[in-house]
Amino acid sequence: MSVFDESGFYEILELEDGDIALLKSGGKDEEPLVRVRFSAESNEYLGAARFEVAKAMIEAGLDAVADFEEHGDEFEMPASQSDLLH
Repeated sequence: MSVFDESGFYEILELEDGDIALLKSGGKDEEPLVRVRFSAESNEYLGAARFEVAKAMIEAGLDAVADFEEHGDEFEMPASQSDLLH
C-alpha cells in the first residue's frame, strides 16, 4: 500500500517555518509527506507566487508516483526529462 493512498485526503499548507508541505488531512501533528523549502533568494523572486509554484511541484511529484504505481518496474521518465535542471 502506498503512503499516497487514494482513499485519503491531503492538504498543502504553509508551515510555521515558511516551508510548504503536503500533509494527510487532519494530520497537522504528523511529519509532512513532502516539504518544499525555497531559498531566501527564491522567496524574494517568487513573492506571492511561491505557494502556487510549490503546489505545482508537489502535484507533479504525485503524478509521478501514480505513474510509477501504475507501471511498476516498466516506469521510466520521458527522454525529454532528466535529473539535470537547466
